[in-house]
Amino acid sequence: MSLKRPAKDQPENFAFNSSSLEEANNIVARYPKGKQQSAVMALLYIAQRQNNNWIPLVAMKYIAKFLDMPYIKVYEVATFYSMYNLSPVGKYFVQVCTTTPCMIRGANKLVEACKEKISKNESELSKDKSCSWIEVECLGACVNAPMMQINEDYYEDLNKEKTLEILDKILKDEKPKPGSFRGRINNEPENNRKTLMDLKNA
Repeated sequence: MSLKRPAKDQPENFAFNSSSLEEANNIVARYPKGKQQSAVMALLYIAQRQNNNWIPLVAMKYIAKFLDMPYIKVYEVATFYSMYNLSPVGKYFVQVCTTTPCMIRGANKLVEACKEKISKNESELSKDKSCSWIEVECLGACVNAPMMQINEDYYEDLNKEKTLEILDKILKDEKPKPGSFRGRINNEPENNRKTLMDLKNA
């Protein structure tokens, strides 16, 4: 596991906005009295989502006070789990799965598209600072490989051309429709649904 380092440039202040605060309070209320620290992972995620996909140190301190727990414990969680970003990744964070099923079906072409459209290197912001990309391990959509995740959305059944189209849209601050880019519904076979009866009569 690589060491995660906080960004050098840090904001001075952080607080949950009204919608984040409401969500955080609802989550904390699910835990028994005295066990509110169990909500730390959820609150870190809320902070990350509010702050353009990354968590500054001041947000960790804010969460520590919010949950009445030592700051170092919040920091330990944030630095341990890979889903938390400790430095800016941009408004659009692109994660390309390059685990075996996706790689066999052409994930390297998705990586090429990211290098062409966003930046030559992983974890490097685009020229307009709006997005970045990284290679990741399995995202659990192997049947629809190759695929990538942008923020909370999955884009599946991709090729280089479709990936370039998606990246063009996010660079224009447009949100592409998530899902299969070969027209499949969920994980159904590409040649329409099949049943044992279909096979019997074939």
